[in-house]
Amino acid sequence: MTVTTAVADTSAGNPAPSPDVATSTGKRTPPPRFAVGGAPRAALVTTALAIGLAVMAILSAGIGQLHIPADEIAGSLAARVNSALAAIGLDAVRLPILAVPEHPNADATLWIVRFPRVVMAMVVGAALATAGVVMQGVFRNPLAEPGIVGVSSGAAVGASAVIVFGAAGLSPLIAPAFAFLGGLAATFVVYFAARAEGRTEVVTLVLTGIAVNAVAGAGIAFLTFAGTTQQREQIVFWQLGSLNGSRWQDVAIVLPVAAVGVLGSLLLSGRLDLLALGERQARHLGVDVERTRIIGIVVVAVLTAAAVALCGIISFVGLVIPHLMRMLLGPSHRALIPTSALGGALLLLAADLGARTAVPYAELPIGMLTAIVGGPFFFWLLRRTRVKAGGWG
Repeated sequence: MTVTTAVADTSAGNPAPSPDVATSTGKRTPPPRFAVGGAPRAALVTTALAIGLAVMAILSAGIGQLHIPADEIAGSLAARVNSALAAIGLDAVRLPILAVPEHPNADATLWIVRFPRVVMAMVVGAALATAGVVMQGVFRNPLAEPGIVGVSSGAAVGASAVIVFGAAGLSPLIAPAFAFLGGLAATFVVYFAARAEGRTEVVTLVLTGIAVNAVAGAGIAFLTFAGTTQQREQIVFWQLGSLNGSRWQDVAIVLPVAAVGVLGSLLLSGRLDLLALGERQARHLGVDVERTRIIGIVVVAVLTAAAVALCGIISFVGLVIPHLMRMLLGPSHRALIPTSALGGALLLLAADLGARTAVPYAELPIGMLTAIVGGPFFFWLLRRTRVKAGGWG
């Protein structure tokens, strides 16, 4: 019996996995696998990332001009948890306190300066990595990332406009809201400009991102010119990216927005898996492709706005982490999204630790450190994608 080979949709620049078909030699091509190594491998990677994140959080909280040992950090955390349990009437439930911070300013340093910064780094890293996974799934393109295609720059334009026009003092949610609108506008521009005849080519995507970044850069330059000296310093902060000055009230703004974006990504994961088969195959399986893409774009804008609104432009986290997780687990978004969130949190926490400890009594821009790692990785990925595509000339 002859079976006709299905035509793969190559809108991402790479052939999509095709169904189980018989070739002319009579051999059967196995169907695509979405979980290399299966659930045990995903559980192992998730556990390893969670343990690494906990260790890095303790290191980040303890290292600085005032060194605080790990047992004292654990004791401070246990004391706060016990106080919270007692406040709700659970006095019988108490955590053991290993040690009490010896330095008189250690506890205040932990809870006012370091813990908010640690949590902010984890939330922003998770948001950026998740946005990268969703964007690559929506565009079916391994080079898609919020910073590369201009989404981060668009969000920064919105936040910078709030600074220059003095609207930031009206509400703490004004800057995230305008960052969301700017990121959403940039994402839709990329989406509609990069697609032609139902395809999103690699070169078109990269060139569209360059154009969007150029326009956003011009907008930021104009706002910098129009602002006061203090406003210019704040805009420079957006461009460099930094977690310096993060406080609990900032975490309270970013955390819910990022949580909504990650939850939306998880709900979208099944449809992104089907979309990876190709647009035609996904439609045959009941997926509304355009609606899925629009929802994905909104999710990416929400996640990017959560990261950019208070921390500035931090690039390449959404490019590096999803690819590392895909190498370990395969292309299943059900596994990629949670592990990428953990990996992004771990990467940005490590980068922030390096940013504030690499140079004594100074702090490097965290966006610079992530670009040092992500730039060469992007170059390697670009060459690898070009070779697999057989050239773009």
